[in-house]
Amino acid sequence: MKRIVILGCENSHANTFLGFMAQDKKYSDVEVVGVYSHDPAAMKNLAEKYGVKAMASYDETVGQVDGVIVTARHGDNHRKYAEPYLCKDLAVFIDKPFTVSEEDAVSFLKKAKEVGAKICGGSSCRFDALVQQLRADRIAEEGGKTLGGFVRCPVSMNNPNGEFFFYAQHLVEIVGEIFGRYPKSVRSRRYEKCVGATFLYDGFEVGGIYADESYNCYYALRNAVNADQGGVFTVGADNPCFRKEFDEFYELLSGGEQVSAWNDLAAPVFVLNALDRAMKSGKEESVGEVKL
Repeated sequence: MKRIVILGCENSHANTFLGFMAQDKKYSDVEVVGVYSHDPAAMKNLAEKYGVKAMASYDETVGQVDGVIVTARHGDNHRKYAEPYLCKDLAVFIDKPFTVSEEDAVSFLKKAKEVGAKICGGSSCRFDALVQQLRADRIAEEGGKTLGGFVRCPVSMNNPNGEFFFYAQHLVEIVGEIFGRYPKSVRSRRYEKCVGATFLYDGFEVGGIYADESYNCYYALRNAVNADQGGVFTVGADNPCFRKEFDEFYELLSGGEQVSAWNDLAAPVFVLNALDRAMKSGKEESVGEVKL
């Protein structure tokens, strides 16, 4: 039996993942030994719904588990919750935003790599079927070379969970998955109901719109020499991306190898911070180099 904990269970991912494990015999070899949240009501609700222990502290089960799922709403809690557990072969899932600060991302991943832990996570949107098709089209140069693109995603600019950082990784990871995780620089500007963003790559650029509190519409487009590919997609409970996201963690828990490159896990944090700097400065900002 593989033992795991879920830390920061105020996020809907905690309920979704617990539902997968409760309803699918595929995961019958996983035991959830506890859930933790700084929000007692959220923790009590999940503990009672799924019959799992409500933990007194996030580090209560250090050294006692094979895997850790971190789904805290505020990204500043992600490193804090996960780092005490790091050890060889530990499977770790960290939800978006991976962290808020670049320093936290680099420090956490360096330690994880050093001790031999296995990490996954980020935005579930990268697993969406349309996003994966556009990625494959870009790599294969379907319709010719890439000329540019456009992505629309929700954002929440007024919240107690890191404001812009709380929801913004979805768009960054869709852009990164399709067009490459390392744009050279970015521009961004805040408007009344949205944030406009531009990601500058070698030879092309990708536009983006963060629609504030508009959670029902996602859009991704790739412009090629001889074709435009993409369209609208939704990220509701029935989207298989959540299952694919959990299955990546389950494979690590079952002894599989880490799929994501170490630098790629940190890359969205560096892009998010560049966007935040650009929004504040009104200037084009370089994306910092990830060094792990």
